Amino acid sequence: GCERCQCRSEDKRTAILYTLLSQNLQHGCSPAQQRCLCHQRRTVCLRTPRVTCRAASNVLIKTLSFMKNLPSFHLLPQEDQLLLLDSCWVPLFLLGLVQEMVTFEVMETPAPSMLKKILLDGQSKGQEPERTQPTLAAVQRLQCCLNTFWSLDLSPKEYAYLKGAILFNPADVPGLRASPYIESLQREAQRALREVLQPLHPEDQGRFARILLIASTLKSIPPALVTDLFFRPIIGNADIVELMAEMLYEASGGQRLA
Repeated sequence: GCERCQCRSEDKRTAILYTLLSQNLQHGCSPAQQRCLCHQRRTVCLRTPRVTCRAASNVLIKTLSFMKNLPSFHLLPQEDQLLLLDSCWVPLFLLGLVQEMVTFEVMETPAPSMLKKILLDGQSKGQEPERTQPTLAAVQRLQCCLNTFWSLDLSPKEYAYLKGAILFNPADVPGLRASPYIESLQREAQRALREVLQPLHPEDQGRFARILLIASTLKSIPPALVTDLFFRPIIGNADIVELMAEMLYEASGGQRLA
């Protein structure tokens, strides 16, 4: 509990700030995870980065393959393809984690020693900022989203049509040239999802709305969190969206925009 955490020994103003912020912090999946903000804001990293990053990379490749194998996607202007990629890659990737049953554990990031802080103090100016590390609270929210999806037990067809509905989503994506066409593709994907649900779950009339509602939570996961947790150990400081665009057009035989 907070009697044994660091917030008691820190600056009082900082402790007050922690208290205020903790009022808005989302609760974890279970009472055991509901601890003070000092615990939740600790930075974490993957416990088995080699295994998890390899699995995440495979999911990302399958996500890009899904996009490149859709004829309707390639009918879009290439500018729109890149905008949709930038907007939807995180929820599509997370849905891929669910479908591939990729699980992972995290551990607390070792804090730098006081000697290292002293030696590096003053040398960081003018250099690239240190990489950000995911917090325990952020990872717990991510894992809660994945666990909720697992509880739905989606079929392969449900996954396919849901991915289409997520990909062809013109909402909150400014600059699209073919927005009406993209919106029609989304309606088509949602209609197909609704139709496939009828024979699979005839008794569950609310499943369609529940799937879309839970899918919307994936958009709340920050791209920076997904990048830092699953891909930063592999790509370093490279831009993940640029790398995905190169992979997408290399795999599809197309050429990137200049």
